[in-house]
Amino acid sequence: MLINNSEYKEALSKAFECISSARYEAVVNTNNVLLHRNWKLGQIIIEKSEWGNKFIDNLASDIKIQFPEATGFSVRNLKYMKKFSGMFNENEIDSMGFSGLTWYHHIALMDKTDTKELYLWYMGKAIENGWTRDVMVMQIESNLYDRQSVKKIQNFTGKLPDKQSELAIQTMKDPYIFDFVQMTDRMIETDIEHEMVKNVSKLLLELGKGFAYVGEQFQLKVQDEEFYIDLLFYNYIMHCFFAVELKTGKFKPEYAGKMNFYLSVLDDQVKSVADNPSVGLILCRDENRLVAEYALKDMTKPIGVSEYKLLEDIPTELQDTVPSLEDMESRIIDKYKCE
Repeated sequence: MLINNSEYKEALSKAFECISSARYEAVVNTNNVLLHRNWKLGQIIIEKSEWGNKFIDNLASDIKIQFPEATGFSVRNLKYMKKFSGMFNENEIDSMGFSGLTWYHHIALMDKTDTKELYLWYMGKAIENGWTRDVMVMQIESNLYDRQSVKKIQNFTGKLPDKQSELAIQTMKDPYIFDFVQMTDRMIETDIEHEMVKNVSKLLLELGKGFAYVGEQFQLKVQDEEFYIDLLFYNYIMHCFFAVELKTGKFKPEYAGKMNFYLSVLDDQVKSVADNPSVGLILCRDENRLVAEYALKDMTKPIGVSEYKLLEDIPTELQDTVPSLEDMESRIIDKYKCE
């Protein structure tokens, strides 16, 4: 019997999914065992804290003698175990899903966050989005928590179904950071677009989970006239198109009217009956907050306004934290690392 090509592809897809799922579960289970082990070692160190650092030095040395091929028991790593054990109860490792990340991630979280709240927030985002350790660090150092927690300029409520409205608001950042784009003299919107498309993996990472790139200068036709959306995306979680307009200066009220028009045409000509209403996002170097809020007030379509920053806007000490494209495209789970 001949193999049916479409059925074979479907079976192959299921096989790949099965293997990937099993690998993920194996990593998670391994992480879980190691996290519990590290927590317990941390407790032993805490219980003998009156002995000071000399105890940790001796412990690291004797573990090396007893288990010469074992790794992960350096003095520095034992100190992280002590810190980890002091921050959390052992039952939180399971109840809060700590094993979704490697110990290497958790070391970075201990280094880069100041509170338990921030630790857990970034941990949840890293698990949700499948961030590598380097990407997670970049998100922490770019203050993602603050950028997503700030009051957003948008009119989504009432213009979108409740669930989609909530997701769209959560997705928005203010500002967006496109630190892979180097601003040059006389750079116009289309130049910035081209740089974003050249670095589409990094662009999608900054936009957030669920975004897929559709096109640059996406054409809409109304009668004999042609119009172009700067960048068009589809979000498979919200099941809608996202139209993005880039502006190199301050927000102006006419930008909202133009986006409202684009979304009307997009909904009429492009979206399917299964899609939710399209969403517009206007990105400016200066969001001109009060003007933008007034401009969106009576728009009929769901539109958000945010600022964006390019490489020149990022403090010099943070510019070296930008990961390579290879880091962006690495697998959802890092290879387990430890000193």
